[in-house]
Amino acid sequence: MSTRESPLASPWIRRYAPAPEAPVRLVCLPHAGGSATFYSGLARRLAPDVDVLAVQYPGRLERRAEAPMKELAALAEALVAELTPWTDRAFALFGHSLGAMAAFETARRLEAVGRPPVALFVSGRGAPSLHRREFGPQLDDALLLRQMRGLGGTDPRVFADEELMRLALPVIRADYRMVEDYRYVPGPPLGCPVTALNGRTDPKVSAPGVDAWRHHTTASFDSLTFPGGHFYLVDRHEEVTTALTDRLSACVQLGHDDKQRSV
Repeated sequence: MSTRESPLASPWIRRYAPAPEAPVRLVCLPHAGGSATFYSGLARRLAPDVDVLAVQYPGRLERRAEAPMKELAALAEALVAELTPWTDRAFALFGHSLGAMAAFETARRLEAVGRPPVALFVSGRGAPSLHRREFGPQLDDALLLRQMRGLGGTDPRVFADEELMRLALPVIRADYRMVEDYRYVPGPPLGCPVTALNGRTDPKVSAPGVDAWRHHTTASFDSLTFPGGHFYLVDRHEEVTTALTDRLSACVQLGHDDKQRSV
């Protein structure tokens, strides 16, 4: 089956391992400069128990002719419109780095329109209420390349491919600018559980930043730390898959129990 074969086909959504009978969907949002393919392995590991929808942002791969998003709020608004048709069953959101911020803002908006997720998973990013600028007004190529090399997660051969870097840098710069320009607007906390996943040596995440996520939900909060840095989930995929499976199963069971009690 094609990664886009669905009555709800959209340039935003990729299904690398469609699981139409799964009781829950997991919407996965990539990091800055990342694409939906980052989650292809996770989709296959979670199927058939979880139907993974990997988000493809504008400006990359088959969407490279489209301008990248410039504002995180606009990205979240677009995702609400794209994801609403997929909320016919329980669903959760997972985001890494930039994706964590986008997932949080999308979850807020989905709750506001009566389509609440059953869980939010945030990876490689501190709480939005503590967000601060990391760079100056200029995000030049040298700074972006230094940042990418320092965080890992990118095949070193990519940096040697001048043509590839020429195509990739405008998108990466736009993504980083979107994070830099983000301003948290206080609002009601989420009503779903929040789980923070992080690498033990991630330079992007502090202990206070992780702990502050608990203030963004009225439900449960837990934090998981894995060996590794910012892209810990590349090497710790088995542990990450288990953590997601366990928590999604619990959320689905809780929702089922609540329905039974209301009957």
